[in-house]
Amino acid sequence: MLEICALASGSNGNCYYIGNGSDAILVDVGISRRQVLERMAQKGLNPEKLRAIFISHEHGDHFRGVRVLSNKLDLPVYMTQKSYDKSWGPNRPQKILLFEAGATIEIGGFKVHSFTKNHDAAEPCSFRIEFEGKNVGVFTDIGTPCDNVTRELALCHALFLESNYDEEMLWSGPYPQHLKVRVAGDKGHLSNAQAFELLAQNHHAELQVVYLSHLSEENNRPDIAAAAFQTLEDRFSVRVTNRYAVGDVFSL
Repeated sequence: MLEICALASGSNGNCYYIGNGSDAILVDVGISRRQVLERMAQKGLNPEKLRAIFISHEHGDHFRGVRVLSNKLDLPVYMTQKSYDKSWGPNRPQKILLFEAGATIEIGGFKVHSFTKNHDAAEPCSFRIEFEGKNVGVFTDIGTPCDNVTRELALCHALFLESNYDEEMLWSGPYPQHLKVRVAGDKGHLSNAQAFELLAQNHHAELQVVYLSHLSEENNRPDIAAAAFQTLEDRFSVRVTNRYAVGDVFSL
């Protein structure tokens, strides 16, 4: 059995938990050690099961809490060399393990498949986590879907999928023009409409749940994001992550 939970999701911090009966990993730690441990405790998730942290890229909302959590719990941190080079000065985690983008890392019964994606970072990766024939994908910070993303998404039984912005809200909203262009660009983020199209055209026939993730506070709303996916709800469960609280635990 797999258990998954969005401990945090949004530009204010991202952290995704994937666990089995004896082991667990985190993808990104963009919130504090205290928040990670408190939110895990709220859902009955045992930090003693954690075996590693995987970092998708070096932006603060994905790695700002990594060093303290890693050192406190003695966890290895997996990331690419280019992401590492952009991340820390001398105050780095004690256990850094570098991997080549595209590599598969085996740990705690999991196979963690990494793959590159389009985002404005040094070497951004997403991950598909495999355990006993089930696959969980963490697909956020994607400017435009590439072949890697469509191929890996089609293998997943559960997904954290970016649905960052509503196009009308973005273009009529308060962001300066250069930031609007960045968000909507090929190396920015997925809109609700882009995420819907990606999912509708490529999802696995046995997909069970999709968590709409990394929603913008200024350019999206949970109800708007959910409505964009309403026509898919007869195929699988569609849920929206909360920027300010831990999500539910889903078992598959």
